[in-house]
Amino acid sequence: MSPDDDGQLFDVEGRQVRIGHLDKVMYPAVGMTKAEVIDYYSRVAGALLPQLLDRPVTRIRYPQGVDGERFFEKNVPAGAPAWLRRQTMPTAPEAPEEGREVTFPFLDDLAALVWAANQGALELHTPQWRVGSEGEIRTPDRLVIDLDPGAPATLRDCIRVARLVADRLRDDGLETVPVTSGSKGLQLYASLDGQQSAEDVRQYARRLALELAKAHPSRIVAVMRKDLRGGKVLLDWSQNHPGKTTITPYSLRGREVPTVAAPRTWDELADDDLEQLSPDEVLDRLDRDGDLMAGR
Repeated sequence: MSPDDDGQLFDVEGRQVRIGHLDKVMYPAVGMTKAEVIDYYSRVAGALLPQLLDRPVTRIRYPQGVDGERFFEKNVPAGAPAWLRRQTMPTAPEAPEEGREVTFPFLDDLAALVWAANQGALELHTPQWRVGSEGEIRTPDRLVIDLDPGAPATLRDCIRVARLVADRLRDDGLETVPVTSGSKGLQLYASLDGQQSAEDVRQYARRLALELAKAHPSRIVAVMRKDLRGGKVLLDWSQNHPGKTTITPYSLRGREVPTVAAPRTWDELADDDLEQLSPDEVLDRLDRDGDLMAGR
């Protein structure tokens, strides 16, 4: 990137992106600045952009950093560049009467990604479906199961349960990639061929979660009630609803210390000391191992 004379507009692959306050500290606990956030997203773009491609993006913005106010944003904000791809659609595509229309942005290229990072959009959340070339909402191309530990359960408990889930999905011909969430738990992603409706996928995920909860009642719960979750792992199947979103693989998280929703190998999950990954660790892994979500 090269700034123009006033130091506010930057050329990003031929698009003009206005950037300011690069020295603003976004993660005070470690001193990570907006410039470093933009640098992370620029360097991880080769792996992240395929995950964002053709998916409307809900952002969690932290304009003053993670110690300040945060808010969810779905609509394209006023002042967004004219070149930013956007589309107006219902919040719940298969049930428009349930939700209002929103004009979502699409972060399909590096310039859009840098624009979002400048907005303080640390977290990027996407649905399990994409939008086609004619603006049509497609059927889901992936299934996701979110594993969330209820204290005193930990990430280690999520990993043990994840193996049960992966084995069950494999019985139905679905191979999974685990993604440590950058928070407490992890997600399992499985590619789909796009032949099933969003409702079919949601109901399949629900049946699978309820089946595993019944088979392993001391370890797994498949309902949201907090009073049932203590010491167990919640299998959250609801993120397959067309109106729901999940943290995008390779996105930052807005935690005190910066972490990433990071794709992992199953061999890694055998490590008893497994932890959530930092941005630098993710970049090092990409350089060494490549994109574990490639083709998904």
